[in-house]
Amino acid sequence: MREDEDWLYEIKPKGRLIDLNLKEIWRYRDLLVLFVKRDIVTVYKQTVLGPLWYLIQPLFTSVVFTLVFNTFANIDTGVVPPFLFNLAGVTLWNYFKECLSTSSTTFTANAGLFGKVYFPRFIVPASKVISGLFKYGIQMLIFVIFYAYFVFYKDAQIAPSYLVWLFPFCVINMALLGLGFGMILSSLTTKYRDLTILVSFGINLLMYLSAVMYPLSEAKIKSPAYAWIIEANPLAQTIELYRNVLLGADHIAFGGFITSFLISLIAFFVGLVVFNHTEKTFIDTV
Repeated sequence: MREDEDWLYEIKPKGRLIDLNLKEIWRYRDLLVLFVKRDIVTVYKQTVLGPLWYLIQPLFTSVVFTLVFNTFANIDTGVVPPFLFNLAGVTLWNYFKECLSTSSTTFTANAGLFGKVYFPRFIVPASKVISGLFKYGIQMLIFVIFYAYFVFYKDAQIAPSYLVWLFPFCVINMALLGLGFGMILSSLTTKYRDLTILVSFGINLLMYLSAVMYPLSEAKIKSPAYAWIIEANPLAQTIELYRNVLLGADHIAFGGFITSFLISLIAFFVGLVVFNHTEKTFIDTV
């Protein structure tokens, strides 16, 4: 090749602290779509119930939460039917859990692929977040069906808030949190494999500190000494706002959600820095 002839594409080492090359990601958009399709299809390709698993899990979890927390523990959800209250929280929590758990295994699960061919590594965790939207959409459809059931058949006095336009921001916030912390954990697990066990245990524990099955107001009443821990959790603030805008609420705290969104952005950019740094040498440690 002549010296004055330009290369079609040149692979260079990352020189910037935060390197999110959107132009390069767009060039590999077909690969991104392929990864998304793979993530969706492989979940139900060799299962008996197929995509119904996306429906069974949140429904079963919501029924259990309703029995344990609302029936036995007397958690008050106001005019909102307890099952619908729990289903809303579980639906958004499942999306965060999907983003975090799948992106946290990026390096260990794709070491063989990363060692053979070059492509923007960020595509892999990004595909997990996008494919998670498909599963979230199915569960959201079930929520809408039960919402209509309680409103038109059970005559529940609920209605979406005038701030329902904040609904997509809650989903984006969960995606940023899950992706950010997922990239950090993925980088750490290249050296410390036992962290994968801690992640699975920690996610289950975190759910109880994220106001998934109770409102923040009840946490202040039932356990005022420890309620500040839950209020400081950005997940709890997001889930609380998500339920309020969908099910209606007299008061919506913007301060907690704005703080939560800022934490999500910080987590995403920190995760991106750690992810970019790790991808240079991870193949030697995995």
